[in-house]
Parts: sequence; C-alpha cells; structure tokens
Amino acid sequence: MRRGPRAARARSLPRPGPAPQGRGPAFVYSKLRCWVAVDRAPALAEELDATERVADWIRARDEIRAAIEQRGWSEKAGAYAQAFGSDVLDASVLMMPIVGFVAADDPRMRATIDAVRERLTGEDGLVYRYLATDDGLPGEEGTFLLCTFWLAEALALAGETEAVREVFERAARCANDVGLPSEEVDPVSGELLGNFPQAFSHIGLVNAAWAIHEASSAA
Repeated sequence: MRRGPRAARARSLPRPGPAPQGRGPAFVYSKLRCWVAVDRAPALAEELDATERVADWIRARDEIRAAIEQRGWSEKAGAYAQAFGSDVLDASVLMMPIVGFVAADDPRMRATIDAVRERLTGEDGLVYRYLATDDGLPGEEGTFLLCTFWLAEALALAGETEAVREVFERAARCANDVGLPSEEVDPVSGELLGNFPQAFSHIGLVNAAWAIHEASSAA
C-alpha cells in the first residue's frame, strides 16, 4: 500500500497539474489528488494489513483539506484557483465535486463552476483549461474536451439538468465519424488537436453522461 504514504508525503511538495507544466507552485489539482489517495486509503487498510497507518492517513487528509480551503481559494477570482496563492482560474478544479471533496452546490464550488462557465468557455462552447498564464509550453492551447466534460459533470452534480445538456452535447459533437474524441479542439477551425484518440476525453464523456442520467432521474 504505497500510494497512501506517498500521497501523504507529497502533500507538502509543489506539484504540477494534470498536464506537464513543469515544477512550480502548489497546484490545487495535485493537492486534490493527494487528498483522494489518503481519503480512500483507510477503506483498504484492513485488507492490506496496514491498519496502523490509518491515523496518519486521516491526519494527512484533514491537513490537505484545510490547506486547499485556506490557500486554494482566491477572493479576487471568486473561485478555487489554479495554485496556492494564485488568482488564475483553472478548469481542473472542477474535479473537486467529482471526487467528493466538496458538494457541487456548496457556495464556493458553485461560484467556481459559474466562473469556469463564464470565463473559460470559448465562443465554440468548449472549455479552456486556463487562460493568461505562462505554462512553459510552446504554442497556444485549444479548448479541452475533458475540461468541457468536467464542467458538464459538475453542472449535473449541482442539479443543473437543463444547462448541462447544452455543454455536454456541444463537446460530444466534436468526436470524429466513428465517435472517437481528441484531446483538444481548435477554437476557430474546429480541427481536432493534440493526442488522438484521447482516452481521457472518452472517460470524461462517459462519466458526464452517467452523471446527467443520475441527475435527470432524481429530478
């Protein structure tokens, strides 16, 4: 059971987000993933003969949660930010309600969802991972299908059953003639960019579709 201890140790280290921006500030997305590891680890402790580690995992989980809430929220952005002490908006924080860190209708999370929808959505209706930040990568980014599906899933979890369909269907239409999605989409030409086919985009589509189904059934 190595992931729990590693995540507990890594919580204090600066880590990149879901794409390889390189070393830098403490990204909220990476802290969130450390939280997920130590949040789930106790459920496996008995099976893996690691019950003596549970108290440490729980302590690490609570410390990570407190750090994200205290240092990952930006009053200026009115949303959870890309990194601790940053005011940059980053769509990767949409994972917070998806992994169960916070409810989608929590006031802070709801404000974050609205901010991503208003400020990171391009004219094509798809979501940019972030804007106006030097990530050390050459060229300009397209809109990300995975981030758009994250927005759809977050909206579904927040009970926005009408608004979510437009977001989801716009992203789903970007698949090719045999239903395979790319990583990114050119916001001007609509050309499929990046890794292709992209499994992360497909996983995002499936998860968002299921969340929409569940939200619609509960409505």
